[in-house]
Amino acid sequence: TFRLNDCDEADSQDNWHVLNCHLQAGKQGGRRVRQIFEGVTTAYKAAKKLKEETPEDMKLIVCGDFNGGSECGAVELVEKGMVDQDFIEDGEQVSSKAKKLPLSAPLNDAIDMDREDDNPVPSTLVVPELISIMIDQGNIETAYMEPQFSQQVIDRLTRIYKRFAKDSPGIQMTKADVEEWLTLINGRVGRGTEFRNAAKYMGWKEPPTDPDEKKEDRPPIVIPDDGVLTFSDFVAVYLDELRQGKFWGIAWDLAKLDEPLDVDEVFQARYDRMYCSASLQPTVVLDTISTKPCPNKFEPSDHLPVCASFQVRK
Repeated sequence: TFRLNDCDEADSQDNWHVLNCHLQAGKQGGRRVRQIFEGVTTAYKAAKKLKEETPEDMKLIVCGDFNGGSECGAVELVEKGMVDQDFIEDGEQVSSKAKKLPLSAPLNDAIDMDREDDNPVPSTLVVPELISIMIDQGNIETAYMEPQFSQQVIDRLTRIYKRFAKDSPGIQMTKADVEEWLTLINGRVGRGTEFRNAAKYMGWKEPPTDPDEKKEDRPPIVIPDDGVLTFSDFVAVYLDELRQGKFWGIAWDLAKLDEPLDVDEVFQARYDRMYCSASLQPTVVLDTISTKPCPNKFEPSDHLPVCASFQVRK
């Protein structure tokens, strides 16, 4: 929440609220809905606390990576103002009961409203198409609900594992082997879900938590000195990444470990979005377009920027 510097008399009606989000990836439709609902509700409570006359009409911008397209429950909640138990995403309910945003009207798609040309809203995710070559397509239903790696990915992981475990007894990755692998893919030990999951597979157990204990005071995750990472657990680390929708993270690791995938096709989707409440009006929208998979020498991220300027609707 902020106020503009050029306001002559700053009062409660000068507040602007911005919810910048990065919703959960993968088969997590229900969680994405909860994240948006809780975020907008928090903004509404902030408007009430600041004694705005009509907090349901607050100046609100919701933007970020929704990790899903128009078919997902989070987009439905934002664009319709509510979502109920009948909405199905990935074969599951996204909510056990109706959820309604505490706003007087649904949010408006700032990038798609009042466009003056016939150009479609551009994709914000332009990346190598990995799913068809990364996932075993033997059983379509299983491939979607409980994906397994294709043989070419398994072959690459096998070669990588043997390379790191070559000097270890019984061809297993020891702590030193795992730390070498993690340093190559993440820059250092201690970051990334690969590190956290590998530590758990190697025997690290989270100690009982004290409800009064601050998160920063909890013992750090460590790789046990005598732990080993078996090949099946090594694959399981990457399966966890796969089932969270981190296809491009896996592809990065494989390339970094000298086992790149051969990719010819491009996947495009609009995952990054920007919405505004009815009290705001977009004045300028900037389309960012790429015809080549990102990241590349022109675009450092796999997501393209979403930009807009706003004014108070009169």
